[in-house]
Amino acid sequence: MAANRFTWASFFIRFGFALVLVYATYNPSGYSFYHWASEAVFGEALALTPPFAMSAVVLLIGWTVYIRATLQSLGAFGLSLAFAFFAIIVWWLVDIGLLGIDSVSIFTYIILFLLAAILATGMSWSHIRRKMSGQVDVDDIDD
Repeated sequence: MAANRFTWASFFIRFGFALVLVYATYNPSGYSFYHWASEAVFGEALALTPPFAMSAVVLLIGWTVYIRATLQSLGAFGLSLAFAFFAIIVWWLVDIGLLGIDSVSIFTYIILFLLAAILATGMSWSHIRRKMSGQVDVDDIDD
């Protein structure tokens, strides 16, 4: 039986996978699935290959798992609060001058980083809430 303990390491593992998922899907550098798909569909030569199809399926599975877990644990209202929380942090950092929004590329990287943070928090929320309050979700099963 696996240990039913939640640690910072387990959160950062989820966060690492969320970062890979988000940045592999889109990033401003031009090396992402979005850019690959744009070139495959709208490029001169149709480049729909097995690696392209496999990448699409793997990313779709990843997004499905993360979004479903996030919506199930945070709910629509909690997700709205999480987005508002991180948006206000970005706004505050811009307001006090710690974050410049002159570069769209850097701002995009920050937004994608925060999206990964929200997904990782949603994926971990049941464990976090159990640690904070002692309450267990109804779909948790004790052996």
